Amino acid sequence: MNNPSERAPEYVRGIAPYQGGRPISEIAREYGFQEADIVKLASNENPLGMSPKAKQAMLAAASDLGRYPDGNGFELKAAIAKRFSLPQEWITLGNGSNDILELAAHAFLQPDRESLYSQHSFAVYALATQATGAKAVVTPVTQGLGHDLFAMRRAITPRTGIVWVANPNNPTGTFIPAAELRAFIADVPSQVLVILDEAYTEYLTAADRYNAFDWAAEFPNLLVSRSFSKAYGLAGLRIGFGVAQPGITDLLNRIRQPFNVNSMAQAAAAAALFDEEFLKRSQRVNQEGLAQLASAISSMGLSFIPSWGNFLLVKVGDAPDAGLGLFKALLAKGVITRPVANYDLPQWLRISVGTSEENEKCIAAMKAVLPSLRSAA
Repeated sequence: MNNPSERAPEYVRGIAPYQGGRPISEIAREYGFQEADIVKLASNENPLGMSPKAKQAMLAAASDLGRYPDGNGFELKAAIAKRFSLPQEWITLGNGSNDILELAAHAFLQPDRESLYSQHSFAVYALATQATGAKAVVTPVTQGLGHDLFAMRRAITPRTGIVWVANPNNPTGTFIPAAELRAFIADVPSQVLVILDEAYTEYLTAADRYNAFDWAAEFPNLLVSRSFSKAYGLAGLRIGFGVAQPGITDLLNRIRQPFNVNSMAQAAAAAALFDEEFLKRSQRVNQEGLAQLASAISSMGLSFIPSWGNFLLVKVGDAPDAGLGLFKALLAKGVITRPVANYDLPQWLRISVGTSEENEKCIAAMKAVLPSLRSAA
């Protein structure tokens, strides 16, 4: 071996890097559009952007960027603790919620352990698992593409290190009712870490909402992950947090990078937590947008999975590459969506909820390109 990269573990060299939604600037260059004319409905971002309070706090923090951020994140942890009635020592800050997931993987997985998650669940679970050399155990979904909790429980073995559950789930948008989810967590052996990924929980209606932080107090093996990238509109700042009992948070803090959350992200997140008006508006726009997209998609004769997130998973045809075909056709119309063949769903397309105007442009583009795609199938 003459190259040090050849000495890296085979499981690391075999990782396929995560592919995010294509950025607006890239599509503008490729297709000759003006950036303002492109609609991006690919990455489940908040179409309203960030809250005014968060923006103001971020700009204020920018005046002191010559200094390192608070590596312990005291002010943001205090804000999270106040907002959710939590002890500060239960909180771990992350460079996005992805950071929390990866920290947990490195703390609780190794080559002789198993990592358990559902088919069609967030791609980072597989990536984080492979990066540690652990064995991935993937369970089948229900008929509606949701988590099969019974199959997951049966798949737990003495080698299981982590069980991953996203609620709501990305990319399917499916949801597990609180009673079923809590019963599952209670039934997982206490030596197995359960990661409950709640990146989209702010979009739940009052009827579906539950408080998983109360469960963290009850179950020492539960880690709840939250994101500021979705409803709070801070995707570009990369900020998230995890909540668990001190035994878990101590391990995560031992291996996280120093200063892993920048000053502007900390300030913006602390302000966003208490901008109730913006959060309610984001929830309202999302519910209206889901209804708008669902109605139009149904009128086109397409099926979709009912969503509890800020996106719809749409089956666009029976051809093996139907999702990619519609994705490319929409790109040519200036609409960016998300093909999900990497989730073993090549016939499906994930469409994020935008503003009413953005949704309408996507709908019009779909109506324009679907007839030719169907005739070519």
